[in-house]
Amino acid sequence: MSRPIDVLVDALRAEQARGVADVHLDESAKAILRDWHRQTREARSGGAPKQVMPAVVETTEPEQPQVVREVAATGNSAAEKIESLRRMAADWAPAKALGSLRETMVFSTGNPEADLMLVGEAPGYHEEREQEPFVGPAGQKLNDILKAMGLAREQTYISNIVKFRPAMPKQTTNNRKPTAEEMAACIPFIREEVKVVRPKVIVALGATAAEGLLGLSGSVGRMRASWQDFEGTPARVTYHPAYLLHGSAGLKDKRMIWEDMLEVMERLGLPISDKQRSYFLPKS
Repeated sequence: MSRPIDVLVDALRAEQARGVADVHLDESAKAILRDWHRQTREARSGGAPKQVMPAVVETTEPEQPQVVREVAATGNSAAEKIESLRRMAADWAPAKALGSLRETMVFSTGNPEADLMLVGEAPGYHEEREQEPFVGPAGQKLNDILKAMGLAREQTYISNIVKFRPAMPKQTTNNRKPTAEEMAACIPFIREEVKVVRPKVIVALGATAAEGLLGLSGSVGRMRASWQDFEGTPARVTYHPAYLLHGSAGLKDKRMIWEDMLEVMERLGLPISDKQRSYFLPKS
């Protein structure tokens, strides 16, 4: 298994080969380099053979290569640009260097020119198996919500902030939410996806997605009451579809999510019938 320093140096050498001289170094990469430097210094003081620092790292400021924090899509069409991002994400060094994510990359699905973009936190067990976001029970709930809005899944663009399933000891079907560090490592892709897709509205699904995407904290109940902004694009927070899978979720919970979707439909200019407006209201 490759050490974090080896993964990082390989990534830096690849960037140097592309002509990149100055890039940002995040805290996780700094920690890797500091640990490597400490181990090297201790080995030298103990009489161990002198280790030679890789040339790509052994440069003076400001030329010292650092982890790239931005990505740029390539291609002519939106579909080509999304595909270029998918290829980059598969070997994204800042995410792999963390050592806390699994190996299978799960990118996005849907229309790369959609008016509506839905963003979750990270892939889970089912998504990792199918290599597609929101395909498990929560994904079926999302499909049902979209159908009630008069939309097919294929008409929207669906993605996650983190592109790899967060790892756990002895992991089987169990999942965990991504850490702030894991989301920070992958957020450059969501930023570029938004630039490519150019949606009219973004929906953040759940508190963790709202935290990583919009920098919000607290409960969804407090976040969902107003419109937010993501780099110029209107954004709305609602509950993750998995919330509806809880045994305690009732008509009131469904209505709260539906009210959020009615707001989204209004912003998108979608037709809304009286029947749709009355979904999940108590029967008189």
